[in-house]
Amino acid sequence: MSMHLIPNEQIERKIFLIRGKKVMLDYDLADLYNVPTKVLNQTVKRNLKRFPNDFMLRLTKEEVAHSRSQFVTLKRGFNIKYLPFAFTEQGVAMLSSVLNSERAIQVNIQVIRTFTKLREMVLAHKDLAKKIEEMEKKYDHQFIIVFDAIKKLLKIPRKKTSIVKGFTKSS
Repeated sequence: MSMHLIPNEQIERKIFLIRGKKVMLDYDLADLYNVPTKVLNQTVKRNLKRFPNDFMLRLTKEEVAHSRSQFVTLKRGFNIKYLPFAFTEQGVAMLSSVLNSERAIQVNIQVIRTFTKLREMVLAHKDLAKKIEEMEKKYDHQFIIVFDAIKKLLKIPRKKTSIVKGFTKSS
């Protein structure tokens, strides 16, 4: 039985790309689990062996400062006392083994499904881009304008620059 405690869009907005990894921040997860961030982090620290570097990382001051407008909800002029932890999909899954509440289990299921959905969307986008490139090789130049329009919609960069009947293709 699937219980949706939180809208999926709300979870998606809390997933960020940091150091090339999709992660969720400790305070966002604590909010979803309905526990104080301090409690979440204390539980994690008591179980550090379960959270290797590919499951959890601590943000640097520079990352927090650079990304403040994206995800840190502090008012300007306020400082954070502790640098936040960022949990990868595997780290979020591991949280369910250390947080023993029904809500944590249900939220984790939703979060893992959201990570999976995002990964599938990225793969589908790559597959579509590959199919468009294959089609470009088959058809003559009259279709280049169509392919360019599709790529702009998908934000797929062109590979080379050339001019076709007054239209510029850029890489």
